[in-house]
Amino acid sequence: MICGVDEAGRGPLAGPVSAAAVILDDAYPIPGLADSKKLSERQRDLLAPVIRERALAWAVAYAEVGEIDRLNILQATLLAMRRAVLALPVQPQQVLVDGLYCPQTGIPSQAIVKGDSKVAAISAASILAKTARDALMLQLHEQYPLYGFAVHKGYPTAAHLAALREHGVSAVHRRSFRPVRELLAVIP
Repeated sequence: MICGVDEAGRGPLAGPVSAAAVILDDAYPIPGLADSKKLSERQRDLLAPVIRERALAWAVAYAEVGEIDRLNILQATLLAMRRAVLALPVQPQQVLVDGLYCPQTGIPSQAIVKGDSKVAAISAASILAKTARDALMLQLHEQYPLYGFAVHKGYPTAAHLAALREHGVSAVHRRSFRPVRELLAVIP
């Protein structure tokens, strides 16, 4: 059994980084799987429940803002990936990870550059990680409506940077990321 792993949310200034691990059932292929960045939000939202229903196993996990600030974004991403793989109800025989690095899971692993467009299980993981994080950012928007998380999902858009300057840094902002760190440095 092969498990695909991918993350979402490395670049945003706010919120956790998410990771998903998916073991697909080869007997029930899922048409339309692709890198989540190449799909529309609507396509991702339609595929996510199909993936959850048809996969042999799947899990989503996070590394929180405090962990990102303490560890750095790469190590926090690997931590979220490790958590996702270890949360699977069955242990895969091999872990295929999108990107350059593999989390330490004790399971044979291989990093595949652009794996989310080459391996169906990684594509599925990419979609689950992205849709789960987007849903979480909508919840954070309810708690922190001044920042516009529902629109930009925490990414450093002009509107988000303007909201940060106007309203200051919230509890869910990544203090180690340069725009947030620089803003904190100028606050008396």
